[in-house]
Amino acid sequence: MNDERRLDVLMNVALGVSAELGRCSLRLGELLKLGSGAVVELDRRAGAPIDLFVNGKLIARGEIVAVDDRYGVRLTEVLTAKRAR
Repeated sequence: MNDERRLDVLMNVALGVSAELGRCSLRLGELLKLGSGAVVELDRRAGAPIDLFVNGKLIARGEIVAVDDRYGVRLTEVLTAKRAR
């Protein structure tokens, strides 16, 4: 099988992509007290870049955008293997 054919096979592999706005830690008691309208404070400032993960690996950062009636991420930085965590 030539290299081009091998690459064609890989192009149809599904990968899990997720965007992370921020994180926090809550005790179980705090979690159980949450209700409608509760605010959970994250570890990032408003306007900070969003992290984009592929299969749990950080690959890029970006900003939230609206695409029709959905949210999306506009990439502002694609990370190299050295800079990804």
